[in-house]
Amino acid sequence: MAHDKGLENVAVHWPRTNQYYDPVAPAEFVDFGTVADTPDVAAPTGALALHIAKNGTVRATAYTELVDLLLGLNGVLYATDAAAEDEDPVIDPDGCAWIAGGLERFVESHTQFGNLVTFDTVAEVMRGAVAGGRLPEQQLRWLDQRLAALRDDAGNAPHWSFALSELAVLAGFYRRCAERGFAVFADY
Repeated sequence: MAHDKGLENVAVHWPRTNQYYDPVAPAEFVDFGTVADTPDVAAPTGALALHIAKNGTVRATAYTELVDLLLGLNGVLYATDAAAEDEDPVIDPDGCAWIAGGLERFVESHTQFGNLVTFDTVAEVMRGAVAGGRLPEQQLRWLDQRLAALRDDAGNAPHWSFALSELAVLAGFYRRCAERGFAVFADY
């Protein structure tokens, strides 16, 4: 896959009715634009919400590592599993609901750490979630391996810096797709 071109997650009608998926009209997402007009909204949150409202798409490249870590798979937003299975890089409505649910749970769990999402705060939220689950020692080892794999050769963590509200808007995009029966086409 050519990850260097950037990744767009495009809302499309499900299932496809011809050779290509038909994009969903941006009017289905126009209400996202009100987020951008909210006083004191974080600039990245406003930019993401406005882009969704105007285009019915998410520029997903910046979120791929985070979403993969949170959901425990690789290539989630690239729809790599769907590509192998269906020959099309598409996230079906059920997959959109799964992504939205994972992001929503993360946003809720992160509120105690404030509005700035960093690699360290993500690690803390995930450690807390894993410690309270089944087989915590095994899950913590898995998490530590995943976190270590994201560090560069010098051991530096990724320079993630997201507004918590930005991730809530991202979750909202996938939730909207799920609720309205849209799929997401991974265009890169």
